[in-house]
This record gives sequence, C-alpha cells and structure tokens, in this order.
Amino acid sequence: MESISRISSLLESARELTLDAAQSARSSRGAGALKTLPPQQIKKLLDSRHDREVLEGLRKVISMMYRSQPCLTFFSSVVKNVASPNIEIKKLVYIYLLNHAEQEPDLALLSINTIQKSLSDGNPQVRALALKTMSGIRVPVISQIVSLAIKKGLGDMSPYVRKAAALAIPKCYRLDPNTLPQLLDYLSTLLGDRQYYVAGAAVTAFLEICPERLDLIHKHYRGLVKKLVDMDEWSQMATLHLMTIFSRKSFPKRTRRVRKVTAKSNGNQENFYGDSDAEQEEEDTEETSETIQILDPDLELLLKSIKPLLQSRNSGVVVAVSRCYVALGTPDYINHCIGPLIALLRGPSDIQHIALYNIVSVCLTRPEAFVKYASHFLIRSTDLPQVWELKLELLTLIFPHCDAYIKSLILNELEHFSRGSDRELVRESVRAIGRCAQSDSRTSARCLRLLLKQITSLDGNLVAESLTVIRHLIQQDPASHTHTVIRLAKNLDTATNPRARATIIWLVGEFAGIDGENNIAPDVLRILAKGFADEAEPAKLQIVLLAAKVYLHHLNRTAPEPEPIKPSSPSQPSQPSHDYAGIEEGNEGFASLDSPPQTSFSPLPEPESEPDHPIIVLWNYILLLARYDTSYDLRDRTRLYKSLLAIPSSTQLASLMLLAPKPIPHTPSPSESRTSFTLGSASLVVGEEGGMHGLKGYEALPPWVEAGSEPDPSLREPDFARNEYEEKKVMTAGQILDSAMKDFRPSVSPSMTNGFNAGGSGSGTAPGKEKTLDDWLAESEQEESEEDDDDDDDEEESGETEEESGDEDSDEAEEEESSDEDDEEHDRLVK
Repeated sequence: MESISRISSLLESARELTLDAAQSARSSRGAGALKTLPPQQIKKLLDSRHDREVLEGLRKVISMMYRSQPCLTFFSSVVKNVASPNIEIKKLVYIYLLNHAEQEPDLALLSINTIQKSLSDGNPQVRALALKTMSGIRVPVISQIVSLAIKKGLGDMSPYVRKAAALAIPKCYRLDPNTLPQLLDYLSTLLGDRQYYVAGAAVTAFLEICPERLDLIHKHYRGLVKKLVDMDEWSQMATLHLMTIFSRKSFPKRTRRVRKVTAKSNGNQENFYGDSDAEQEEEDTEETSETIQILDPDLELLLKSIKPLLQSRNSGVVVAVSRCYVALGTPDYINHCIGPLIALLRGPSDIQHIALYNIVSVCLTRPEAFVKYASHFLIRSTDLPQVWELKLELLTLIFPHCDAYIKSLILNELEHFSRGSDRELVRESVRAIGRCAQSDSRTSARCLRLLLKQITSLDGNLVAESLTVIRHLIQQDPASHTHTVIRLAKNLDTATNPRARATIIWLVGEFAGIDGENNIAPDVLRILAKGFADEAEPAKLQIVLLAAKVYLHHLNRTAPEPEPIKPSSPSQPSQPSHDYAGIEEGNEGFASLDSPPQTSFSPLPEPESEPDHPIIVLWNYILLLARYDTSYDLRDRTRLYKSLLAIPSSTQLASLMLLAPKPIPHTPSPSESRTSFTLGSASLVVGEEGGMHGLKGYEALPPWVEAGSEPDPSLREPDFARNEYEEKKVMTAGQILDSAMKDFRPSVSPSMTNGFNAGGSGSGTAPGKEKTLDDWLAESEQEESEEDDDDDDDEEESGETEEESGDEDSDEAEEEESSDEDDEEHDRLVK
C-alpha cells in the first residue's frame, strides 16, 4: 500500500509540473495569446479543490482587475478562499479585498474573522499580510478591530509584523480619527523600537497623523539619530525632515564673537633688519571679530551621524541631508554637502534638473564654495534647455569669486554660445555676460567689447538684448562711455529692431547735456525726424522724448537770466510781469484780440524768442508730426511734454522730470525669488508659478526657538529601566545562562562547577584539568563537613527563634493588660 501511495503522489506531482510547464509556455507566446475566460469557467476555477486551479482563477481575476474590467461578480468566490493555507492564494485574495471591499462592505466583513485568525499564524509574513489587509479595508465599522490588531502587532516577536503595525496606524486614523489617543500610545512604543526599520516606519506614521506632537520625540531622539544610518531611504528622508523641524524647535541658535588677529600688508621693511619693537608689531597686526555658531551637543550628534548619508545612492537622501546642514549646520557642515550635490549632476537629466535647483539655492548663500567645481557647470551639447539655463546662472554666481583663469574661461564659454544658432541660448548667454560685468567691475570692459560685437548681428532679438545689457553697463559709469554712445548712434542706420533702436535713442538722450553745443543729440534728432513716420511706436516714443530733452537743454543754456533776476525781488517772486512786458511793448500796449488764445496745444510755444534756431524748429516739427500720429499713447505723451515746456522761463519742473539722475540698474539672478523656499521642496522647483507662498501644502521651516524657551534637555535622557528590560527581553537563552554563570560563579562551590575551578581559588585543580579520585574524595568529605556545620547552625537558629517567640508572647500579654486598664479608666471618666 505504501508503494502505491508513493507512486500516486509522484504521478500527481508530475501532472502538476506538466501543467505548470504548459501554462508557462502558453504565457510566453505574448500578450496576444492571453484570452479572457468566460465568467462561468473562472468561477469554476475559483471553486475548485485544487490549489493550482484556484491560483489560476485568481490570477485571471487580478489581471482583469488591473485591466479595468468588471470583476465584482467574483467577490464571493474569491473571498471564500481567504482561509486557504497557501500563502500565494492568500496574497491574491488580500489584493482583491483591498480593491473591492468598499463596494461590497457586507461581504468583506465576513472575511474579517478569518483575517483575525491569520494574525496568530506561525508565519510572520502571513501575520504582517493579514494586518496590512485588515487596515487597508476601508470600512469604518472595523476601526476598533483594526486598533486591536495593531495593539497585538506591537508585541509581536517579528519586527516585520511590528513594521506592518506601524504602517497600519495612519490607515486606522483615516478610518476613524477618534482612535487618535490609542494610536498615539502605540506610536510612542514603536518609536522606541530597537529595530531600525520599525522605527523608520513609526516616524513616517508620526509625520502623517501628528507632526506637531514633538513631545513624543524627546525620549527617542538619540535612539532615532543612531538608527538613522541603517534605515531604508524613504525612512531616512522622513526622519531627516522630522529631525530638522525638531532641532529648530528644541535647540536655540547660540552665537559667540571671537577675536581674530590678522597681519597688515603695509609693506614696511623695518622688520627685515629686526629693528621693530613690540609697538611696531602691534601696529602691524589688526584685530577683527568674527561671529561663530555654538552647537548643542545633541544637535552636533545629529549633524555628525548623518554625514555618512551623503554617500547614499538615493539622490533624495543626499538632498535631505543637505537641507539639514543648510538649515541647522555651520559653514563647515555646509561645505561637506557641496561635493555630493555636485555628484548628482552625473545622473539622468531629470535628476540633474532637480539637483541644479538645489545647487543654485545653496550657491546663492555660499558662492565661493562652488568655485572649484566650475568645470561641472560648463554647458554640453546634450543638455536640455532647463539644464543649461541653471548652469549659466551658476557660472554668473561664482564669477566674482573666481581667479583670472576661471573668469577668462567663463567669458570664453559665454562668448562662444552667444554666437550660436539657438536663439534662447544666445539670449541667455548675453544676459549672463551682463550679470558677470555687473558683479565684477574689473571685467566690465571686456564684457562690453563682447556685447558690442553683437550689435552688428542680423538677429534683431540678439541686438536688442545686447543693447539692453550695454545700457545697464553704461549707466554704471556714464562719464567713461561717451565714445561708446557715439559708436552706438552710428548703428542707427543699420539697426532694424524697434527695441534696439529705442535703446540707442534713449542713450543718446541721456547724454544730450554733455559738451553743450558740440553734442551729437541734435544731429541725431535731425536724422531721425526725416523717417519719423516710418518708425515703430517704441522708437517714436523715444524720439519725442529725445526732442524734449534736447529742447530742454537748449532752454537751460540760452535762458540763464531769469535765475539771477528772481532773488532781486524776493517779496514777489511769482510775478510774470517781466515776461509779458516785452510782448505789450511790441504790440504798443494793445493786446491781439483777433489772434487765437495761446493754449498748451499751440504748435509754437515761444517762436518769438529765437525763431531761427534749428533746435526750436526741430522741436516744433516733432510736435507737429506727433500731433497727427495714430497712437493714443504717443499723442498723450507729446501733449505732456509740450505742457511742461510751454513757458521757456520756467523749466525747473521739466528738468526734474526729464533730466533727473537715473538709478543704476541691477539685474538680479533669476533664482533669487526662490531663496525663501526650503531646500528639496517642490515649491523650490516650481518657483513663482506655484504662488507667493509655494504650492498647496508647502510648509516652511519653523524659526529657531528663543534661548530660554527651549524644552528641558533632561527630556532627551534615555529611560534606563526600560532599556535594561528591553535588553533582557531580547537576550537569547544562551546569553542569559552565560550572564547568570558570570554573576554567581564566585559564590558557587567547587562541586557545582562540574569538576572545574571557576573562581581560581580553593583546593581544586587547574581549570580544564580532569579530577582524580583523591580530589573527588576530598570534595565529598568537605561537603559532609559543610552539611554538619549547616545542621548545627540550624539548631542554634531554632533555639534563638524559640527564645524570641517567648519574649514576644510576654510582650503581647503586657500590652493586653495595659490596654484593659486604659479601657476601665475610660469607662469611669465617661460615667
């Protein structure tokens, strides 16, 4: 019979292997060979008694589920297999339950009892899977059952189950927020777990349900910091985020001023001959003060513990450590994270893009630390536009801190790309050259030469961008760029871009007051007036402004008499009688009543003063041309300038408006608006597009806690009693026996050491040596003598106890007699 059963089992296994091979061959034919079975056949597979057929039916159902096909009709057939001992079947049933429990809550509740039984399974993987499934069934009725399952998982021997319990806490909270007090107790226990992956999952749950309850972290702070290096990457990022917030709210930022002695480089040669005295040495040295940050010991423990994470293969961990160093650390710690951030540029383009945003954010605060990595920011031909834009910005940020060789290299790169074919790259390169010139005045001359070469380009946008940057450079030092403006004015004949022409005309107008009559502005205005009608609106606006400035300078030069006349009559400074007296004398005292009234719109405001001067003729001609232009803006501005200059003797307001000194423009770095966002956040990447306060859900880092308001440092001290209990709890049986032998070995008699002298004293033999017959006899005699001594001691002790008991009885009798007497006296007093 035994041979027959063995043969039948072999045949059954061979049949299963054949079916599995056929199934694998059928699945390897391709996706086109997969055919959806009819529902009746799938139900037949699910109701089968063979695990292989049930597994095949479940695979069909799961494939239909992930292809968004209706499979709710198989709910009852699938759920009844939840009690199967096959773990593969359990996994598929649990996956199906997690996706369809909300649609069939009543049927899902029928499987809760079976899932609860799986919590006591001998396989820790089954227990963890059952806990995960029970917490994932989104039916609010079972919230208390899930809470009890989590409580049971806390005390599980397997850390895999405890991790599943930690991950189930947020799910239970979403089911029923009223269970928060219970969950906080569970969470406090899990945060102190000795296994790092359990503690990491607990931190993730903590950040999701109660990130403001930092009081739960104090006693686990040092333990979490020590386990941080061993956690998985996602737990590391969560823990680093928690530790950054915790440190800001628990450790005040303390600083101290330190005196620093530096030597003066005054070139004094007296020290060469050794004739200098102590006073001379004091003069040659200079004392400066420097502010340094003092770190709390616990904060320094965190900063030192996370340093190995800079070598992590996960870019998110590297950025999280960098955020922690930038937000909490000193400049020395920030320098440690710069190299790993640069190493992220060797990754894929999407990681490069995110890493560059974080590098730029750090570079805005510490640009000198990135100088040695300048070669990593050079643009490659394969870089995406989003990447080379940030690289150009980094080159301009480190430019003023580089040496002459690196500066020359950066300018050569920018000059090369400014002559390229990509318009966007050319425009950004020109802007980068302008930012380099603004940040370092010693290279502004070379940058200006590079930009002047671009104004002859056929690309109008490039010329306009170059002229805008040139205008910013000229405004920084106008006195030394007179010849540059003349050179630009000569390019008006070839420049066709309206923005470029408007920029040149504006620069000519700014220099219209230099050299008086020898200035080129009137001649430029004369040439521009010929083609005024053909100009674009931006150029027309600047031509009218140029005409107003030229005419105003002419009035200031030719009419200086009113200024000394005004102080001679201080009592009546506002009388304009002297202006109109000449008019009345010319008309022999008669007003020209037939002439039209002079208004601010008259084409010739003061033709009588100097009717033949070319500047006045040009001014009137420009006013006439602008009066009939189709642009409303141009006509309104023309009337404004005409009103300002209507009275030639009163030009103070016009000078204040038109000839006021212009502020020196400063082109900020494009990413300066992102400095308020936290390193590693999505709002840092999105920037202003996400809003002024970042994307929805963004939370900025809290400010440093004020000194004196920080929590008591004793809260972070470990609980010794609890740690000893945990150490004993996790010790193996062998370790417990070894520790017991170490504790009690000196007090144990030689006969209890199985023939070996434990303490190294007494009449026993040396350790590790076998005992002879004489030794055994001597030990037996010694034991007998010890037993006799013990009997004698017991007899003496018994006699002493009898005497003591007799004394006690007599004492009790005396106490009873005294108490009776007291009662009799009390009764007499009462009577």
